[in-house]
Amino acid sequence: MHTDPIVPTLTMVLIGLFLLGMIFRRLKQPYVVGYLVAGIILGPSGFGLIEDEKILHHLGSIGVLLLLFFVGMELSPTHLISGWRISLVGTVLQILVSIGCVSLIGLLKGWPASRIILLGFVISLSSTSVIMKILNEWKESATNTGKDVIGILIVQDILIIPMLIILGFFSGESFHATELFLQCVGGVGVIGITILIIRIKGKFHLPFGDQVQNDREMQLFLAAALCFGIAFIVSLFKLPTALGALLGGMVVASAKETDWIHHSLEPFHIVFMACFFVSIGMLVDLKFISKYIVSISLLVAAAYVTNLFINALILKILGRSMRESLYAGVLLSQIGEFSFVLAAVGLSSNIISNFGYQMTIAVISITLLFSPACIILARRFQLHKSW
Repeated sequence: MHTDPIVPTLTMVLIGLFLLGMIFRRLKQPYVVGYLVAGIILGPSGFGLIEDEKILHHLGSIGVLLLLFFVGMELSPTHLISGWRISLVGTVLQILVSIGCVSLIGLLKGWPASRIILLGFVISLSSTSVIMKILNEWKESATNTGKDVIGILIVQDILIIPMLIILGFFSGESFHATELFLQCVGGVGVIGITILIIRIKGKFHLPFGDQVQNDREMQLFLAAALCFGIAFIVSLFKLPTALGALLGGMVVASAKETDWIHHSLEPFHIVFMACFFVSIGMLVDLKFISKYIVSISLLVAAAYVTNLFINALILKILGRSMRESLYAGVLLSQIGEFSFVLAAVGLSSNIISNFGYQMTIAVISITLLFSPACIILARRFQLHKSW
């Protein structure tokens, strides 16, 4: 009997995740590092045990949606508004300074403005997946630093919309007025729903919420329908599905029915997020990295240092202590998963060459891989030293 191609893929992934997870548990390291290492080992740069990478990529995409859905459930719009100086002003300043830093290199290399802006956008985004995973494991989401970092991550995710629109103008393709109109309408709709959530928080209940309170199976289907349904509706306006998942989580939180939804989806969130990190690890091309190890190492170091000090300096200017600012800077120092999307847009739009794309993918992957270790060191230093 023919075996479904997804079965061997999932079998290899689950065995690898369990074995490496147990190893990293003994080492008292975040599981996310083990997931990334599993991707490298199982992928084309390792033993090549996974042949159909697209399956894992799609499963990982579901994990990202569930992650942002959970972030939305834990997000307080009131807190986001009250801390708007750090969340909004800090994020915009960080993006502008990142573009400025890239422009210094671009001017020396003779890069066009489109490439400078693209790479500035790429390095300005931090990883919601990695940071939220670590903050939740260490129970630091409710700390001042955790709230600041989460607020910045949310604004970064939202600002992907104008980033994609700006890159679209550099693509050289014909102007699509209809798509731009849909994005503008969708953006206004998202903002409007967010304002409505703030005003009526706790004053409404989810459809069929009362009927499924004691029905585990129907709870699962309703929770999943809310997450993916709202994400799909937002995607119809040519906006990222991740933004829709985030909005869906905020809607659920405003109805104060997060407990049973969180309980229903948590196991799926764990599995699909693990698949996402494995798919990231599989992107690491060890042959390409070994060939250009010096250039990649310099770019990785530059990305870490630039992101760390830009974020730390901005948070310090906006009123946080040096200890909080530096720790937040370390948390935000890696390059995020949504930068893969921007890099792919840059490649398809001929803003960067295939070599530039491979270099960008290598740098993003390595910063994600080593980010947990850097954060652990910074946390230990913070707990035992005075800054």
